[in-house]
Amino acid sequence: MVKKLIAKKLKSVGGDSQLSATIRESAQQIWLAGLGAFAKAQQEGTKVFDALIREGEAIQRKTRKVTEDKVTEMAAKATGTWDKLEQVFENRVARSLHSLGVPTRDDVAALSKRVAELKAAVDKLNKGAARTEKPKAPRAKPVRPAAPKLVPKVAA
Repeated sequence: MVKKLIAKKLKSVGGDSQLSATIRESAQQIWLAGLGAFAKAQQEGTKVFDALIREGEAIQRKTRKVTEDKVTEMAAKATGTWDKLEQVFENRVARSLHSLGVPTRDDVAALSKRVAELKAAVDKLNKGAARTEKPKAPRAKPVRPAAPKLVPKVAA
């Protein structure tokens, strides 16, 4: 009977708020059924009460297992979705940076490597040139002729 009520209500559920209301109502009905069972168990003795406890434990284990499976499944979906979103974001940023002419990490690394190679080559050439050059005597500065002195004209 409860399954029929839940099935009817789930068919008419249109949103999350209705779903939560249906679940809340079902939980209330289960609670009331439990209270009724408890009252009946007190009347009929401990045998029925013990049987209800065992059934309740079994249902609790099943429910816990289903819940854990659903949580794991949802977490996996969320992680996958988040990874896709992150990849889309990274691709768009990379395209934007490329269109602006900003070099990538690989471009900078390649340039750094090339600069290091060129610096090593220049250092090698400078060391070779220093060995082959003979020290030169310092040159004397050329003498410039003195500029003629201007004599102020006297007004006559």
